[in-house]
Amino acid sequence: MCLINFHFQDHPHYKLIVAANRDEFYERPTAQAHFWKDKPYILAGRDMVQSGTWLGVTKQGRFAALTNFRSAEQVNKDKISRGEIVNNYLEGNMHPQDFLQSLQEKKDYYDGFNVIVGSPNELFYYSNRQGEITEITEGTHGLSNHLLNTPWPKVIKGKQNLRDYVKNTEHIQVDVLFDILSDTEQAADSHLPETGIDMELERKLSSSFIKTPNYGTRSSSVLLVDRTDNLTFVERTYEAGVFSQEKHFTFQIEN
Repeated sequence: MCLINFHFQDHPHYKLIVAANRDEFYERPTAQAHFWKDKPYILAGRDMVQSGTWLGVTKQGRFAALTNFRSAEQVNKDKISRGEIVNNYLEGNMHPQDFLQSLQEKKDYYDGFNVIVGSPNELFYYSNRQGEITEITEGTHGLSNHLLNTPWPKVIKGKQNLRDYVKNTEHIQVDVLFDILSDTEQAADSHLPETGIDMELERKLSSSFIKTPNYGTRSSSVLLVDRTDNLTFVERTYEAGVFSQEKHFTFQIEN
């Protein structure tokens, strides 16, 4: 993922509301969201190169989502794929804090990452570029390719748009959340972060929905969990920035 907006434990009808975009090179083969044949309790898309994922949920309500930490450093091909982190959490049964403590011991095995793990009832955040395990408080949060709630333009705008909508809406409409995710407006140069990459590329990456000749938003995901543990997961996929398909899943979280 490159943008995760979420509203947690601060709505009369929903425990968790997530609206997230995954950005990736168009050529990288990817499976759309589905219940995995080898692990049928996991619902997620899947990277077909390393078999990991960027955002997923289980029938038991375990949730995890990951973004890369942007820097000018070259990706180290000798390190473990970061998508494995989400897999490992979804496949296991460790408490999220215990999982992150275990992950912290192996943080240097991976290139820079941010990860959110937990359930609709409790969420925790960790970045191997910061090194602190943080319990996420109720309210609206945003995560892109820096630390949680870093005030990048897309994070500020995404949080504000999500907060304004959910605070004034009793029953959330997924189409409105997808509209928030589809914003292609780029930030003014004076507001761009400095992450060590070329300024022209920084500008192109500043919008919520990204479209360049070879890289951009491949999928948008909306996750809703209500107060009675009914879960809705909707994924829209795109081919070079053009809408391709929508997949819709609903189920009751198992106790």
